[in-house]
Amino acid sequence: MSPAPFPDRPHAKPVGKRPVAAFFGNLWRVALVNFAWPVVRLYVWLSARLRAPRWMGGSLREIGLRLWGFAWLTSVWVLLWGDVTWSNIVAGAVIALLVMVLLPLPRVAVEGRFHPLSALKLVATMLYNFFISSAQVAWAAVKPGEPPLGVVVRVHMAIKSDLTLTLAVDYINLVPGTMVVEIDQPARMLYIHVFDARQQKHVDSFLSQVAYIEREFIRTFERDEEWHPSPLHGIDDDYHHVPFADRQRVAEQDASRKEKR
Repeated sequence: MSPAPFPDRPHAKPVGKRPVAAFFGNLWRVALVNFAWPVVRLYVWLSARLRAPRWMGGSLREIGLRLWGFAWLTSVWVLLWGDVTWSNIVAGAVIALLVMVLLPLPRVAVEGRFHPLSALKLVATMLYNFFISSAQVAWAAVKPGEPPLGVVVRVHMAIKSDLTLTLAVDYINLVPGTMVVEIDQPARMLYIHVFDARQQKHVDSFLSQVAYIEREFIRTFERDEEWHPSPLHGIDDDYHHVPFADRQRVAEQDASRKEKR
């Protein structure tokens, strides 16, 4: 009788994935082939052949935005009542429809393309900055010594879209210790209050943070190769056109940042 191949490991298991790991490992492949890819092909086919009515926006993107606004208004109504019932959902849908038809807001131009991975990176960075800035503000409030020196810093942004610029301003305002006090829309200039600027390194750190926000918002919403100006803007709207040198500055910052890695 021949000896066991592994006498010191009589209960050795065969090499390979366990059944549960193998199942979940193959699940994403099945979902990609059988679901995601046909859905993408169907969307491309519909985009090329279907023409939406003008009253619905004239394009699938506009229809999607209007459906999103309808769903958001309905959700807000349900949240205000605090009880998820069919009556609240139906009432919210009716109210949302009346608001969108009788009290329409000005149309917001969507001229770039949304990138989910870059957006997740932005959200993660915002949460990190939120906790760090909260700790810094709390420490400045309790530590002995002179109070922080607040200043207003002027920062130029190379963001084209008004919608993206608004999102960037909201991002800055959510971080404790900073507040956008004025926006010069034609010049794309922000005047931002900084909580503590007693040392030059604090100002430099803040400017680096704003440059990062500017760069990541451009990567998330309005990359140059995917930019399509909206007909909602007139051709002579100077505020809508950012000089090439400003966008090149952001591209050079992104390239130098990648080289340092």
